[in-house]
Amino acid sequence: MRYSPEGLQAFVQASALGSFSAAARKLGKRQSTVSMAVANLEADLGLQLFDRQARQPVLTEAGRKVLGYAQDILAAGERLQALSIRLAGNIEPRLTIVLSDAYQFNPDNAMLRDFEQRYPDIELECMASEAGDALGLLQSGRAHLGILVSQADYPPDVDVARLPAQAEMGLYAARDHPLARHKNLTRAQLSAHRQLYLNTYLDSARAPQGRAWSAPDYLMLLEMTGYGFGWAELPRGMVAQFGRGNLAELRLRGWPRPISMDAAWSRIKPPGPAGLWLLERLLQDGATR
Repeated sequence: MRYSPEGLQAFVQASALGSFSAAARKLGKRQSTVSMAVANLEADLGLQLFDRQARQPVLTEAGRKVLGYAQDILAAGERLQALSIRLAGNIEPRLTIVLSDAYQFNPDNAMLRDFEQRYPDIELECMASEAGDALGLLQSGRAHLGILVSQADYPPDVDVARLPAQAEMGLYAARDHPLARHKNLTRAQLSAHRQLYLNTYLDSARAPQGRAWSAPDYLMLLEMTGYGFGWAELPRGMVAQFGRGNLAELRLRGWPRPISMDAAWSRIKPPGPAGLWLLERLLQDGATR
């Protein structure tokens, strides 16, 4: 029995997004095309995967059991596609990676030097973005590979792998800020002063209680912190590289704290050979940042 990749993909996306129309928008197809693809899959399997009596389709018991197998089949197809791209050697002319400020590339990093030697003619573009903004760039095809702070969940069309390298976040204020005078802070003392927090374009966070300013990236937060406008959670590696000695790390129980980093890429528009090579090296790099 043969299963159409389009049918499996439509089924998985409709399951994840909760409607055929949302799946159609994600896949760039008409709703009727997605509905027909799912219906054909149900006919091939001889099973009803969705209960269509409700306003939105709901997975049946059979659908819930089939879903895991469908995801495995699609994942295997993606691995096969990645292998075929590597073996074919059709190198992409341009590779765009979107990076969180929490992940710092060292100019002397052997990985980038090896990349330069292996792909001397490729145009490498690096963009800085965080969280949902970075994921949006991957989903739109604007970026091919992302390195970002681990998220609680990811869109169904984005694949991820945990990086061995970690980052650390610390609490900072300007050296002449009143908070910098305290050896050991409490949450109450922090809350008495303005918090500067990360607030990206696509997944705007709820503002913290009390006075607060926000910025879409950590580098801007660092600048605002250095000018004395408040305190902020910042990547320690970034502060060490760009802080220019203007910031004081605040001491609060539980801080600094480690954070995990993920590599992410689009399932629908996966990276080419150069991007896959860089991804493999990232997964092998165990250096802590």
